Amino acid sequence: MQVLEHSPTLNTVLMVEDVLKNMDESVITIAELKRKLPKQVNHNTLMVILDYLEKSNKIFFLLKGITWIHNTNTNMNRAIARGLEL
Repeated sequence: MQVLEHSPTLNTVLMVEDVLKNMDESVITIAELKRKLPKQVNHNTLMVILDYLEKSNKIFFLLKGITWIHNTNTNMNRAIARGLEL
């Protein structure tokens, strides 16, 4: 089993998710995200979290920064799954 040097705790992952999910802007830079976090997070740990969130399709990295893309609307998800145009 490989142990990461900067393994995030569940609380830290949830804290980052919460800030990204509830941000006023549509895109945020890593520097802005660090400033908005209620507690300081090691840069490498933050990068592990952002990698996880991107792989789980919750965020997307753009040239300008990060944007939250996860959608919990069941009607929207059903329409996407069926391929319906809205």
